[in-house]
Amino acid sequence: MKYRVDNDLLSIQEARINIELARDAAKELKNFSQDQLDVVVEQMGQALHPHIEKLAKMAVEETDYGTFHDKVIKNRFVSEYLPQRLKNQRFVGVLEEDEEQKLLKIGVPVGVIVSMVPATSAVSTTIHNVLIAVKAGNAIIISPHPRAKETVRGVIKLLAKTAEDAGYPPGAISCMQLVSEKGTQELMEHPDVSLLMATGIPKLIDKLKQSAKPYIYGGSGNGPVFVERSCDTAKAVKDIIDSRTFDYGMVSAAEQSVVVDQPIDQEIKNEFKRQGAYFMTDEEKQKLLRLLCKKDGSLNPAYVGKSAIYLADQAQLAVPSDTKLLIYEQPYVDESNPFAQEFLSPVLAYYVEKDWQQACERCIELLMETLKSHTLVIHSQDEEVIRLFALKKPVSRMLVNTPSTFGSMGATTNLFPSMTLGSNAFGIMASSDNISPEHLTTIRNIGYGVRGIEECFSRRSEDSVEATIEVVIKQLLEKIME
Repeated sequence: MKYRVDNDLLSIQEARINIELARDAAKELKNFSQDQLDVVVEQMGQALHPHIEKLAKMAVEETDYGTFHDKVIKNRFVSEYLPQRLKNQRFVGVLEEDEEQKLLKIGVPVGVIVSMVPATSAVSTTIHNVLIAVKAGNAIIISPHPRAKETVRGVIKLLAKTAEDAGYPPGAISCMQLVSEKGTQELMEHPDVSLLMATGIPKLIDKLKQSAKPYIYGGSGNGPVFVERSCDTAKAVKDIIDSRTFDYGMVSAAEQSVVVDQPIDQEIKNEFKRQGAYFMTDEEKQKLLRLLCKKDGSLNPAYVGKSAIYLADQAQLAVPSDTKLLIYEQPYVDESNPFAQEFLSPVLAYYVEKDWQQACERCIELLMETLKSHTLVIHSQDEEVIRLFALKKPVSRMLVNTPSTFGSMGATTNLFPSMTLGSNAFGIMASSDNISPEHLTTIRNIGYGVRGIEECFSRRSEDSVEATIEVVIKQLLEKIME
């Protein structure tokens, strides 16, 4: 008799084993100094260098998303630039000591972290999350997207071996081999897991909330870019195209909509066309929409991370052979519009507003459309307009005169280099920052006694208010003694 293998049960069991090993490793890691952790981070970064291109190739072949060249760039960013930025930074042990004020801050690892990584940026997200977890002295379990599981397992195998050779405890870095919803649920709800991290997987948000655990969500994006009349038009358009077409539009922070100041509308359109963008007609837009979306309106994964030429060919659109970006003009924001969702492809909505005040309102509409207030970009030389945009927008990060994809991840800006970008403008997520080791530790504050109670509350019987305070303090002290 043949018995059916229950993958859900096996996945749950694997999750429990990984958690138990990670829990034991986390206890051992409490005794690691920052210097010991730094050695592990440095050696993991070095071990990745010979494998950068191989891992990019594996990711493209397994997921069928994005481009080899751009994935190489992302892999190098997290394996070379990130460790450099982490050098000489302290996140565990004594962080600050103020001898005069008698105050002390100590960084403490959170413990066991579970990280769910997407198929879109599987390698770079995995590397990033492991490096920052180790820098902060934590154990981490990676749960890969099923579409990228073989590639992610290869990354973790390399990182775990390198870390253990450098002295990191066995079991502190692991990857789920059997990926199932039940196994993921076990990871998210297990009492020994301290923190959950999910990057670019919107369907997990409700489960993160229900887990009753601290969590970080690297948000999905729906970011607008405002092109204001004082900007350098050629540079602004180039930045937008470079950003929106990078890895065929799969970075969540990439521009989704462009809002153009009316006086430069025609100039911007001409510049887009000159640099390889194609403006679709209403009929062409509908053809593309039928390709990108299923009948229920959800995104069709078969067309995620594909080039503009490929999408045009599949939708039977006649476009120039050098087309990099497909643009559709929109008169207004409509929540029922299927184009309102985040398309992980080189497609861009185009709005025109008569001045910066109306553009400001349009950007707010776009940010609030699906509560994905991830990133906003403005191209302008007017510092007053830039400042007003920064003050008024319900957004986690605002970028100025830079491509959104590269600026948000900290490549063309001085933001922390990160592949997990928090979104917290509406209080949905745990952090709105670029996620770093700082978010994977807790701060223990130590305060020395520097004055007695008598010095805080002087005895002045003639002052009824002071007398009342003394009575209250006395009662409190009596309660404490009891």
